Amino acid sequence: MNDIYIYRNGQKMRCGYTTGSCATGATKASAEMLFSGKIVETINLMTPKGIMLELVVNDQKTGEKTSCSVVKDGGDDPDSTDGMKIFSEVSLIPDGVEISGGEGIGIVTKAGLDQPQGEWAINTVPRKMIKSALAEIARKYDYSGGFRVLITAPEGKNIALKTYNPRMGIEGGISIIGTSGIVEPMSSTALIETIRTEARMKHMYGEKNMVLTLGNYGESFLEKEMPFLAENSIKCSNFIGEAIEIGMEINYENILIIGHIGKLVKLGAGIMNTHSGSADGRMDILVTCGLLAGADADILRKIPYCVTVDSALDILKESDFLWRTMKILSRKADYYLKNKVYNKINIGVVMFSYKHGILVKTDNVNKIIKNLTERT
Repeated sequence: MNDIYIYRNGQKMRCGYTTGSCATGATKASAEMLFSGKIVETINLMTPKGIMLELVVNDQKTGEKTSCSVVKDGGDDPDSTDGMKIFSEVSLIPDGVEISGGEGIGIVTKAGLDQPQGEWAINTVPRKMIKSALAEIARKYDYSGGFRVLITAPEGKNIALKTYNPRMGIEGGISIIGTSGIVEPMSSTALIETIRTEARMKHMYGEKNMVLTLGNYGESFLEKEMPFLAENSIKCSNFIGEAIEIGMEINYENILIIGHIGKLVKLGAGIMNTHSGSADGRMDILVTCGLLAGADADILRKIPYCVTVDSALDILKESDFLWRTMKILSRKADYYLKNKVYNKINIGVVMFSYKHGILVKTDNVNKIIKNLTERT
């Protein structure tokens, strides 16, 4: 019915559709039932991406207020909202289009998000999609009045706990989101937009310093070693380069990156996306840095056979070349990071290992931390 596929890493993967498409489809079907008085089983919806969807309609109720649901389909994307029902109730008003949320839809509690504080977390593009769908139905039935739309998601409150919403300042439920109407499996777009939104929000609250962690390891380290920075950190996953560009776009004064050396060692070659599918080179970087540090060739020949960075560091430590190698790595990472920001702002990185402690602190780190603590 909606067989849309893309290829990721050589695999054929099925696309899904966004919560915005679900809410719009349910709204359009409810409006159709309101005028026709007939049960609607499926509804066609043109997405902003230009792809036509045929959505199955469930839970139909008719009367002065009509309602129905569309089940969210995340395709082959690991989506926490996959399989949940999104409902829309439609009724008539004299003019205009009033869109509100109800059970399971979040409320915006912080500035800097797509919607203002106190508003339902139904984003701009889905709102436009809903209005466009209603305009289509109004033309079909020669109706010149307005509509009241209530979007709900009964499972939304529990499902939202598995998303970024609580961290982002959206409380009580999910968000109705999507810019294309289509979910592309393993797409980086949604995560990068989450980084941008969180960074913009923190900046609007007066934060001038960006603290980036790659994931849970970085967050745990920060909470233990630098708890004064943990609250304002932003998780950027593998997308270091994009996060840095966002920081510059929003005019942050300092950027500090904190993460496990197993990922961040790649900065020693200027690799700004640390996903293994994008680039690896970890052992090659350590061999190069070890060579420049003066390590023997016999020692360095062992490193390419290591599976983890920690095991490679063990070899360097046993030969007494660990810290000299880390000093070279620090210089190389510092060079690439400063070039990334054109030397316009302070940027630094802290690389750690649970086994070996803090291994790399680039030149600007102490200065950045001083600036950060003065602002905190």
